[in-house]
Amino acid sequence: MKTNESGLDRIIRVIAGVALLALYFTQVITGGLGIVAVVLGAVLVITGAVGFCPLYGLFNIRTNKKA
Repeated sequence: MKTNESGLDRIIRVIAGVALLALYFTQVITGGLGIVAVVLGAVLVITGAVGFCPLYGLFNIRTNKKA
């Protein structure tokens, strides 16, 4: 599994994921929308940390130009 995300893409994903998780855990977002925020936030943090996005792989998209 090669990385398909650039450094900037990874940073943005992690920041957005942490923000969504923080909104849920501070109870700004609750209910069904809160669950969606947790799932999306977790996916963003994981894909940002790993550097591989399965959707990018499915559609053959790369934001990193090195690999």
